[in-house]
Amino acid sequence: MASFDILVTGGTLPDGTVKDIGITGDRIAAMGDLTGAEAGTVIDATGDLVSPPFVDPHFHMDATLSYGTPRINGSGTLLEGIALWGELKQIATVEEMVERALAYCDWAVSMGLLAVRSHVDTCDDALKGVEALLHVKEVVKPYLDLQLVAFPQDGFYRDPTARANTLRALDMGVDVVGGIPHFERTMSDGAASVRELCEIAAERGLLVDLHCDETDDPLSRHIETLTYETQRLGLQGRVAGSHLTSMHSMDNYYVSKLLPLMAEAQVAAIPNPLINITLQGRHDTYPKRRGLTRVKEMRSYGISVGWGQDCVRDPWYSLGTADMLDVAFMGLHVAQMTAPDEMQRCFTMVTEENAKILHLDDYGLAPGKLASLVVLDAGSAIEALRLRPDRLCVISKGQVVSRQARNDAALTLPGRPSSVRRRHKIAEG
Repeated sequence: MASFDILVTGGTLPDGTVKDIGITGDRIAAMGDLTGAEAGTVIDATGDLVSPPFVDPHFHMDATLSYGTPRINGSGTLLEGIALWGELKQIATVEEMVERALAYCDWAVSMGLLAVRSHVDTCDDALKGVEALLHVKEVVKPYLDLQLVAFPQDGFYRDPTARANTLRALDMGVDVVGGIPHFERTMSDGAASVRELCEIAAERGLLVDLHCDETDDPLSRHIETLTYETQRLGLQGRVAGSHLTSMHSMDNYYVSKLLPLMAEAQVAAIPNPLINITLQGRHDTYPKRRGLTRVKEMRSYGISVGWGQDCVRDPWYSLGTADMLDVAFMGLHVAQMTAPDEMQRCFTMVTEENAKILHLDDYGLAPGKLASLVVLDAGSAIEALRLRPDRLCVISKGQVVSRQARNDAALTLPGRPSSVRRRHKIAEG
């Protein structure tokens, strides 16, 4: 008779199959019908969705949970948010950044978000954010994978010490090369920054993730340079362009040339729907652009696209709960991905697709993979998008790290049930 440390029984996987999952140590040991098996801990997931953990490929943990300090972004624009962050990082301390980041990681774990790629500002001669998040990365390592991007927020060339500080951050152990070419002084400086940043990544054997064309300007076309440099330097599959909001406003003929180039170079795209539709189009009256990049078109070319969260309670965004299903829910609305297969894809974009972008090799629900998973109060992936439900159990690397009671509403209505759960099955014909 098989014996496991943890046994998750009767769960419905995102593909609709029903399987038990046996966990030994930090690995998934077996999947299938494990009736009769014994375990130190048994989790009954009958009728519930069992998913691989959520993954966020784009976040700013050095700024998170700082909303209102030193003031609120009154205009709601990207540029005021950047200016406000410039004020905040002058007064923030390493200890305070650590405290905020660890608090956010607690939120993330409770929501089944167990891997985060966070950009950390390198336009700070003291590199306080880098020091803070490298410390946080080690603290949370037993239960959350934190991947850091060296991000020269004020411009790799535009800020006088950003280049040197970005290289220092990489020397300190930051994982990924970042940049912001559209924020350089000129388009040519932006293109040059893309070139040098990709060269740095190639020389060091690192991944690349650039804030790219986060603007309403359709002539901001640094994604084209990024695809070129990716191929020139042999970085295929190791590069992502985040935001890409200018593509929302680009000429269709130009995009018809651009998307095949992205596919050929295997450059991934990371739109951030909550933030893109909040910050973009602020200079428009009506019709008002919402700034989300061309997700469905990219998918049709086979480009890897993952939804990112970007911000929670910081100078750019006043809301957020560390719930990647909120991100996917907004994304499917704005991208009009409402067909069943498209909604299923949106769930995959905050799980498996994001894991591929982060190169998380041990990720997934399969024997031999890392034993990390989430039990949700939903019957399917699409229902999880509709409900953004409670996470009944979160397991990270073979340890139960969060539990939550099922939260049915109690009713006192004559002739009606005593409780209600907003689960709903499609009638079978």
